[in-house]
Amino acid sequence: FQDQAMMKTMSGGNCTLNVPAKNSYRMVVLGASRVGKSSIVSRFLNGRFEDQYTPTIEDFHRKVYNIRGDMYQLDILDTSGNHPFPAMRRLSILTGDVFILVFSLDNRESFDEVKRLQKQILEVKSCLKNKTKESADLPMVICGNKSDHSEIYRKVRSDEGENLVSSDENCAYFEVSAKKNTNVDEMFYVLFSMAKLPHEMSPSLHRKISIQYGDTFQPKPFRMRRVKDMDAYGMISPFARRPSVNSDLKYIKSKVLREGQSREREKCTIQ
Repeated sequence: FQDQAMMKTMSGGNCTLNVPAKNSYRMVVLGASRVGKSSIVSRFLNGRFEDQYTPTIEDFHRKVYNIRGDMYQLDILDTSGNHPFPAMRRLSILTGDVFILVFSLDNRESFDEVKRLQKQILEVKSCLKNKTKESADLPMVICGNKSDHSEIYRKVRSDEGENLVSSDENCAYFEVSAKKNTNVDEMFYVLFSMAKLPHEMSPSLHRKISIQYGDTFQPKPFRMRRVKDMDAYGMISPFARRPSVNSDLKYIKSKVLREGQSREREKCTIQ
């Protein structure tokens, strides 16, 4: 398929946004319960931190970007820390393009869970890569959250986290604080760099646009664009819903059957 035949449509307000399938990605956030996964996602999406803890079953978010005239779509899957359905976790891994693994620096068990998750991701993705003959890298960030806590509560040393990523140039380690917003933006910047995505997708490097101003995303004739129109904008889709399991399974099946042909991201279609 040509890019023109692989355009996805997102409607919001009075605007319709077409995102090329090749510019659509899924970010999967994994980790044990109560480590701050949703807090990191909240920082990324709206710059806020919620003090009240609410257990996550599975949350799905979508952010659309206009970066120097090119459209990008980032779907964010914030998974449950309890993993009640192992098959669903495996499917989330299969459909993910970039990964954030989160543990709490004051919780040794959550660090052990991240080690298990890292191993599972590498195994699952390796199996898929063998079937599709793909040579794509696997961008991953391991995040030690709650760095704002006193050192006396620390249960995981910095060098232990760094050792998890030392042998993989597409994997990075950060100690962050979602509460204080420490190192969060830097972590996303490095993750997107490893994924060869625009730096402007990082939270502080684009203008936040609400859906009321979605016409900012509308294409304009090149001759009518001003310098400021060649900037970077990001908008959260308030109506995005997680694609169905059936859609995800079809995407994986088609990916295996295509064996490296151009990406047809059926899983990103709003239903």
